Amino acid sequence: MGTSYPSHWRRFLFLLLFLILPAYVVIKLLPFNFSSQSQRLEEASAQSSPVSASPVAGSSNSNRTLIPVEAHIMSKCPDARDCLRDLVVPAMEKMVDKVDFNLSFIGSVDNNDTIHCKHGPTECLGNMISLCAIELYPTNPVIYLGFTTCLILSYAKIPARELVESCALEHGIAFEDLNGCVSEEGKGLDLLKASVERSEGAGVKRSCTVRVDGKQWCVRDGGEWKNCENGSDPKSLIDEVERLYNQG
Repeated sequence: MGTSYPSHWRRFLFLLLFLILPAYVVIKLLPFNFSSQSQRLEEASAQSSPVSASPVAGSSNSNRTLIPVEAHIMSKCPDARDCLRDLVVPAMEKMVDKVDFNLSFIGSVDNNDTIHCKHGPTECLGNMISLCAIELYPTNPVIYLGFTTCLILSYAKIPARELVESCALEHGIAFEDLNGCVSEEGKGLDLLKASVERSEGAGVKRSCTVRVDGKQWCVRDGGEWKNCENGSDPKSLIDEVERLYNQG
């Protein structure tokens, strides 16, 4: 059963959906329209994706356990932009076949089941848009991480229709599918509530927080890297994932 939300939240959501995400818009993928960073991530996945590739019998990798890597963000946060652009996406280009990646959002849920986002209701909607991309492509971080990064690179414009359309086009997401998920009554809010509660359960409060194997790896906060004892660069993250993966 979906979560019950105050009527003012539902009215706000449907007003935004009417103004920003009209259901009649259909976006089709146009080839060769990827940013260079997103294209490199897709190429890396195509070469070594654990979803599409079958391990060779007797291969030393066939029984390896994927390493949990999770980024906790807020969609209208400049630190999230820096974190995805400078750390997470470059690292994923090299380790996409070795990780179980998750993207979660930070907020709070009060006693009345109302969801609060630090940068306001438009951030909540931005979070829901990304979560719907994850819902549509749960096993393909290349698509949903690329799409979310595209949005957050222009975080001040979230959730402008033109931005969502452009990023959906760039990453091969049918706009009608994305809009259908967000506009389905209760669905987007339920996804957001579950994501926020996941971050709360992990004790994460700051955007962006990166966790590896269930432990905090690095935090981007206030325009600075913090609590990054093993490094805040992509190579350090890749090396840690490689070390854990090779232990398994």
